[in-house]
Amino acid sequence: MYHPRKNNLIFKFFSWYIQLIIKKDFAAFNYDQIEVKPDASVLVLANHFSWWDGFFLFYINKKVFKKQFHVLVNAENYNKVGFLKYLGAFAAENKGRDVLDTLNYAGKLLDDPANLVLVFPQGKLYSNHLKGISFEKGVMQMINASQKKIDIIFAATFIDYFAKRKPSAYAYLQHWENEEYVSLQLLKSAYNKHYDQSLVKQNQIIE
Repeated sequence: MYHPRKNNLIFKFFSWYIQLIIKKDFAAFNYDQIEVKPDASVLVLANHFSWWDGFFLFYINKKVFKKQFHVLVNAENYNKVGFLKYLGAFAAENKGRDVLDTLNYAGKLLDDPANLVLVFPQGKLYSNHLKGISFEKGVMQMINASQKKIDIIFAATFIDYFAKRKPSAYAYLQHWENEEYVSLQLLKSAYNKHYDQSLVKQNQIIE
């Protein structure tokens, strides 16, 4: 598998740069302020519709969660966007056993309360106008590979222009009080309930 790389100088530069381009390219970036437990890691499950998605959550982590950021990406993006590895990106290099090893690696990351792991359960990019979010099976493999001392955060992000030249981004966050027994169907259902409620809020915005 492809592991994250550490380089403090590169990390600090792109941490600054991501904040800069979000402010430059968006009229506003709005997100919820929520608390997480200091003694638990954070697993963020988010919809995936644009190049910006990981950067939005990286920014939110910097401002809200303040954990060590990690994100599961595909091998193509890991290699194509060279700096991602220095921001905590990891990926499966091959199919089969390597995918399982990568998911188990993510589970071990979640055993450290200092860590945050971002996952896009859809597995690839879809439109921002979807009515529901699909979940790949790997999400549960990751959770089951951990000690399950995790704060699960649902993130649903939408973009609208309204009357402005630049778009505004809205990230709706929810802390999910997970059950002792978590199944893929339960997780998918709970996330999509949050997604639907977030979409309703988004459609009520008037500018």
